[in-house]
Amino acid sequence: MKPRIILQARLALAIAIAFVPGLALSAEQTPAEAEGRLLAAELRSQRPEEPLSSGGVLRTRDPYGKWREAIPVRLEITPRAEYWQTRYLALGPGQEPIETLTVTRAEGAPTRYDHSRALGTAVGASDAVTLTGDAASIPFAGSEFWLSDLGLEFLDWPGQRVVRSEMRKGRSCKVLESLNPNPSSTNYARVLSWIDIEHRGILRAEGYDRERRLLKEFSIGSFKKVQGRWQLKSMEIRNEETDARTRIEFDLEIEDR
Repeated sequence: MKPRIILQARLALAIAIAFVPGLALSAEQTPAEAEGRLLAAELRSQRPEEPLSSGGVLRTRDPYGKWREAIPVRLEITPRAEYWQTRYLALGPGQEPIETLTVTRAEGAPTRYDHSRALGTAVGASDAVTLTGDAASIPFAGSEFWLSDLGLEFLDWPGQRVVRSEMRKGRSCKVLESLNPNPSSTNYARVLSWIDIEHRGILRAEGYDRERRLLKEFSIGSFKKVQGRWQLKSMEIRNEETDARTRIEFDLEIEDR
């Protein structure tokens, strides 16, 4: 890289750090950590401009390679002035919700997960709970996706740094390393994610345990342009230990709300 380009990049990072609260360099913080915190903050703040409602399916493959019957799902995105929500609904045979996850993001607040499962013992009965942080590392609709995976919880961790730049799926990416300050024995201690430099979307992520063993691989299948913005059309997660995997596919049809 030419010296002038290096100088411009360092100047741009210095300006960004100066104007983004909480991103000032400390004596121990490296430029890679400052860039990582800035990138994670940018990804966390990406809020939808318009409501979106879409149907889709959730497909799960067991460790023996057999795909189970697809579960109908629904995606609802709701932007508000102070916060925005993404809701995932797993549907039963009559299109009734049997499991619901609402992910709420607000500036300066931890991601909130409102989760409920229909109990089936009474009309409207459910075991609704509100979770934050590592407590949200539980499966959604019996799949390989944790609630915290769907909420990209690792972007909230304090330890963030850009470790390198490389190509992924033909796209130039920044590789972001996110470190969990207090990982449990069953949760991620470290996540590597490949961020598309141009579109600022996550193309791939890998979750590792405290022993740095790979636990899960998350990958993006495809995107579709909706209302002038690129929206996720399909995504898949694979359990490294069992080779079980789950795929979610959305049709991304816009509906009036």
